[in-house]
Amino acid sequence: MAPLAQKHPFTPRIGRGVYLDPSAQIIGQVRIGDFSSVWPGCVLRGDIHKITVGRYTNIPDLSLLHVETDRGCTLGDYVTVGHQVCLHACTVRDSALVGIGSIVLDGAVIGEATLLGAGSLVTHGQKLKAGSLYFGRPAKFVRKLTRKEISDLKKWALRYVTYAKDHLRGHFSRLPAARNP
Repeated sequence: MAPLAQKHPFTPRIGRGVYLDPSAQIIGQVRIGDFSSVWPGCVLRGDIHKITVGRYTNIPDLSLLHVETDRGCTLGDYVTVGHQVCLHACTVRDSALVGIGSIVLDGAVIGEATLLGAGSLVTHGQKLKAGSLYFGRPAKFVRKLTRKEISDLKKWALRYVTYAKDHLRGHFSRLPAARNP
């Protein structure tokens, strides 16, 4: 006999102009700000604490956001998350970019307009300074970002806003399954 499905007491709150891919799983105490996007295969699991995603923030393919019983997961405005990123009970401040395949652990904070290189590991409680480049396992400070690099971080987020609008308009609808001749 299959277990009985229970209705969760919390319903995700989704802002206006948000793109949610049909394959994304968004569960529990999740709030997603206006004009943000959650792409294929992502999981935002706010069952035991809150997940807050700011405005104009994107969470691309196969990324995971989760929480602890005493700590949520917070992403600011204009954040770009790379593909296959794990964000666990951490904070990512405005205009930061988290590189592809990175892992950010409990209590870590990625500062405003900070770039975390692909494949990096931000350890438990680690604090990354604003306006900086970090890279590695564990993530280490590399250098301060230039003004242009900082302004480009916001441009990445706005690029995903455009992609999301195109998907919402149906410009990239799924192709029908291939047929055998």
